[in-house]
Amino acid sequence: MSSTIWSVDEHLDDILASVRPLEPIELQLPDAQGCVLVKDVVVEVALPPFDNSSMDGYAVRIADVEGASEEFPAVLTVIGDVAAGSAGLADDQVVGPGQAARIMTGAPLPAGAEAVVPVEWTDGGTGEGPAAAMRAHSDAPEGATGEVRVHRPVTAGAHVRERGSDVRPGDLALRAGSVVGPPQIGLLAAIGCSTVLVRPRPRVVVLSTGSELVQPGEELTSGQIYDSNSFALTAAARDAGAIAYRVGAVADDAETLRATIEDQLIRADIVVTTGGVSVGAYDVVKEALSSVGDEDEAGGGVEFRKLAMQPGKPQGFGSIGPDHTPLLALPGNPVSSYVSFELFVRPAIRALMGLPDVHRPTARAVLSAGKALTSPDGRRQFLRGTYDAEAGTVTPVGGSGSHLIAALAQADALIVVPESITSVEPGTETDVILLR
Repeated sequence: MSSTIWSVDEHLDDILASVRPLEPIELQLPDAQGCVLVKDVVVEVALPPFDNSSMDGYAVRIADVEGASEEFPAVLTVIGDVAAGSAGLADDQVVGPGQAARIMTGAPLPAGAEAVVPVEWTDGGTGEGPAAAMRAHSDAPEGATGEVRVHRPVTAGAHVRERGSDVRPGDLALRAGSVVGPPQIGLLAAIGCSTVLVRPRPRVVVLSTGSELVQPGEELTSGQIYDSNSFALTAAARDAGAIAYRVGAVADDAETLRATIEDQLIRADIVVTTGGVSVGAYDVVKEALSSVGDEDEAGGGVEFRKLAMQPGKPQGFGSIGPDHTPLLALPGNPVSSYVSFELFVRPAIRALMGLPDVHRPTARAVLSAGKALTSPDGRRQFLRGTYDAEAGTVTPVGGSGSHLIAALAQADALIVVPESITSVEPGTETDVILLR
């Protein structure tokens, strides 16, 4: 481990300088979810592609229903049906004076019509009072003929979705750098895109180390604890946008760990280990990886460092294997591990995705606490807290111990205490990193 003390910013800059966005690939829409667009998507087909009805009702001319009421309805001749998915009325059919066409939601507005009267504003062709709904064509095909009584007037364009009212050809649909989520997939499908050029979601392999670790659900014996880090960090990687693979805890054996990591490289764009990076006699990650380098790249391998931060002082970073796969080695204490993930691994994942902003949002908040917070001189401290956006305050939860995972589950922010500050009084404004 280097004797140099690195700052948080220096370590992060070193990581981000070494991580390159993944190469773009063309994916089918369902497979593109969670990926980042590589180039702008421009609309080629208007949406909607034609004027269509937003209601079940009757397509009419404005003049024919002017002044209509229940007492004095406008009586129109029904000349046919226009169903969604159809081409509309026959080419030689036009809604003329005194006429109407029965129309369904999404169906094209027929020639001559200027608006749609909802069926509830008519008698539905029954000759009786206001209709509650349109009778099914299969039950009453005669509804497409005969007469309909209209009880209310409409204005031009009423209940009509105009062609291109959503987007028009040449419009920018989605900008490069956008994350493809469900609404974006819906828009891409609606404008006729079946594939899209994206950067794939990074594949992250998470390994925890330690002979004391037992998988949840198994029985604990003396000296053992449950492996929580691999579960938390795998979930955090997915939350960051990655495809994450969790590898069960690896015992404190350097050869076993080295072999396990080598086996995982085939499915990894980045490897994250937790535990075994400090100065103990059984800190296996440091032992296993300090001498592992990239065969054809000078300076490759994993460097272990001390950072001017709390929690998370011991860290490791480098690249391994023939593809120079980035590896981040995090401390084993649960809070140290999670804080380190948020500060270093999450930005690396977002950089692999090609996102323009890789950082969590931050805010300034007033410290709400019963007493002053203390922090070691020369270290940047990250304390768990709950952030109240409306009040503009942040409240500490739990203590500063790096093993206090219960408090971490309650926190939605990290309170940042700079290296030069040793005490933060209640009422003081401070920086917070928002975790949700």
